[in-house]
Parts: sequence; C-alpha cells; structure tokens
Amino acid sequence: MSNKTVVLAIFSNEAAADTAAESLKDSGVAKRDAIGVLVLDEKGKIKIDKVGKRSMGKGAGIGVALALVTPVGLGAVLVGGGLGALHHKNVGLSKADRDRIGSELEGGKAAVGVLAPVSESSIVAGKLTDLGGTTEAHDVSDEVLDEAHTAAATATS
Repeated sequence: MSNKTVVLAIFSNEAAADTAAESLKDSGVAKRDAIGVLVLDEKGKIKIDKVGKRSMGKGAGIGVALALVTPVGLGAVLVGGGLGALHHKNVGLSKADRDRIGSELEGGKAAVGVLAPVSESSIVAGKLTDLGGTTEAHDVSDEVLDEAHTAAATATS
C-alpha cells in the first residue's frame, strides 16, 4: 500500500519549472520542503533544486523521492550509490518509465516533482497541469522512502 505519491510535471524549460514550483509553493497546495525541480546540467547529469528548506529533516525528502523516479545511473549521481538497489523495488515505475523520464529532460526541459500524500496527489497534479506541465503520478510507500533516505544519508556521510 502506498502512503505517498511523487507527482512529476514536465515543463518546456528550467525557467518554466522554477516559476511553476514557486507558484505551487505560494499557493499552499504542497508543503515547501516537498517540492523540487529536476533538470539536466550542462554535462547531462541530473540535478535537483529544492524549493523549500534545504534540510530533509526526519524521513525522506523530495530529493530522495525524485532520485527514485530517475534512471538508476542518474539517481546514483544525485545522492550516492546506495539508492541503486532500491530501483529494483516496486516504486511504481519500470526501468522503461525511468528511462523515459530521463530522456524527457533532454533538450532543456525540466520537471517539478512533489512528494504528496496519496489523498492530495490529484490536487497537486491539477495545479501543475494548470501551470503548463504534463503530469504523471507514481505511488511510493513510506517504507521505500525511509529505506532510500537511510541509503542516501549513509552514502553522503
């Protein structure tokens, strides 16, 4: 059973994603520390910018959640190799889905990701669609998020 959903919206460029993330934050539809922008850097590697506070605090934050939906190689770049094994768990995405998300970010596109309770995911998705994004949602359990957070903390310490 899933407790959380990663709502992902692809935007035409990083500026549009940044504007959408700020608008979402200001609307109060999502918690500030649950919003992140996912973009490829100039070397083709994934980077995540969090809109809210920089500390992930207790439990898994948006950075860890977004690492779970990226291709395994890209996710490992984000928070260390400890997440690789978690890509084989059921987080609602196939390898093809993760590869598709990675390829959608090529050519200057960017994504806004939101870690939301399942009960609020349709509201978040609706707002991101209204802001111009193409949205999709992926359920993930608290157990997998906690394991990912632990793996990320271990890899970065």
